[in-house]
Amino acid sequence: MQKAEPAKWKLYLCGVIFTLSIGFSFFGIKKCVPYADTLTILSYRYVAALIGVIIFIAIARKFGYLPKGEKGRPKSRLYMVAAFYIAFMIFQILAMFFATSIEGAIVYAMVPIFAKIIGRLVIGEKSTPLQMFFVIMTVAALIILIILNATDIHMNVTGLAIMTISSIFMACQNVSARYVRGVFSPIEITEAIAIGGSFIFIGASIIRAAVTNDFASLIEPLRHADFVIWVSFLGIFCILLSAQFMAYMLAHLEIIQCTIFSSASTLVSIIAGALILGEPLYIYHYICAALILAGVIGLAVAPADAANSGKSLSDDMHKETNQR
Repeated sequence: MQKAEPAKWKLYLCGVIFTLSIGFSFFGIKKCVPYADTLTILSYRYVAALIGVIIFIAIARKFGYLPKGEKGRPKSRLYMVAAFYIAFMIFQILAMFFATSIEGAIVYAMVPIFAKIIGRLVIGEKSTPLQMFFVIMTVAALIILIILNATDIHMNVTGLAIMTISSIFMACQNVSARYVRGVFSPIEITEAIAIGGSFIFIGASIIRAAVTNDFASLIEPLRHADFVIWVSFLGIFCILLSAQFMAYMLAHLEIIQCTIFSSASTLVSIIAGALILGEPLYIYHYICAALILAGVIGLAVAPADAANSGKSLSDDMHKETNQR
């Protein structure tokens, strides 16, 4: 018996929470920067996310809300989803050594376009002309907002290339998460991301500490309550919950409807900077914000046929079973 689709308002609420979580992540990063470098912060973010996942799964299974998955599912597809997400994070870190955050934000704004192209080629998900209009409007408004809000832009070819690869990996993650819908649950996807990220980034931190003989710098941040609180926020809200909500949305909404929420998170960061840090707002902020919100709302209500959703892993599994 097929499960009933959740109410659309629940999916859009997840989208709003996802947008706010990612949008406010820069506050947490700023709070952590005085105590640790990028790799150390990222390592502890994943540790916090992993601890959160373990607690969540234990409680959910205790009360019967999370039954064990069926046997015989192709776990390699689940690992593929996690690998794309982790690769996105790795290349994003590498890009920081060559590109500015402004350049990165401009390229990252293109993720919905990349996801649309890859989704069409790989799983055959189609979009209506009206949906594409809203996507292009949102992405264009976001890029214009970032450029006008920047104080210094100087494109570095290497950084641009690495950030583009990072954004393509993010788009691939969205497409692959959409593909495995109905076979792997959102929490299973989040669990794979948390385990894989913790293993890679903590491993990298330990190797670096061993090579430099500086384990003290790895332990030192944990002595500060501010760091522990904010890195926990980054792990739980900006990895655990954001990955969970995105996977949940991708299980029920089209790829471009989900990825557009990521673009809106940049708008949240800019507005939050104005409201909390006292940064000025100009007329172009309001115009671009209105266009971005119109694009997000337009995509949420834009009609699309169910046949446009593309193939899924469950479809391919059924075909393989029927061919035997």
